[in-house]
Amino acid sequence: MNRRLLVFVVAVAAILTFVVGGYIYAYVRMLQTPTSATTSAAETSLVRAHSPVIGKVDAPVTIVEFLDPSCEACRAFFPIVKDVLAQYPDDVRLVVRYAAFHQGSDDAVRIIEASRKQGKFEEVLAALFDNQELWAAHGAPDIKKAWEIAHGQKVEGMQARLDSVTPEIDAILKQDAADVAANKVEQTPTFFVNGAPLIDFSEEGFRTLVKRQVEAARSGSKT
Repeated sequence: MNRRLLVFVVAVAAILTFVVGGYIYAYVRMLQTPTSATTSAAETSLVRAHSPVIGKVDAPVTIVEFLDPSCEACRAFFPIVKDVLAQYPDDVRLVVRYAAFHQGSDDAVRIIEASRKQGKFEEVLAALFDNQELWAAHGAPDIKKAWEIAHGQKVEGMQARLDSVTPEIDAILKQDAADVAANKVEQTPTFFVNGAPLIDFSEEGFRTLVKRQVEAARSGSKT
């Protein structure tokens, strides 16, 4: 094979490699990119794109909890919810929605969401529940104290305060309030498990509903 023919063959091979590689890349991108229909179907008045998720993101069973950081019952249920997540790590996820019913709770939500931007969502939510009696006196919430609790979780103060008043967090509060009304949420916590409302409001009732939905998901049936 002379040198000119060799160069020609190498060039053709390079072009073919480039073209085939382009098609393969495009095909893989097509498989990995969700369609707009899938995206829109995943967002409902119970689960929004902005909603914080604790647990495995693609878990087949979704617990939606409408909570208020100032709510004593929410504080009491929080370790129960975490225990259920630990019991079913591959099956269950928690989607947090805000129902800021108490005075000052909207400010607490702003602290939580600003902390979320620094990767401290779970830590700050848990710390506010654990220290609820220090800042969440009904009728006289101590938001300064709530900020101190967040700083205790290594949340950078100045950036968090700037983030807490952004239009993005305004929109989260507004949308969650609208979804509270749409789903007729009148108390906190209010739970839905794969869309089914928790009727028996007790620890046993909650665990039973989750277990039933997990078993249904594992068997491929619907409840």
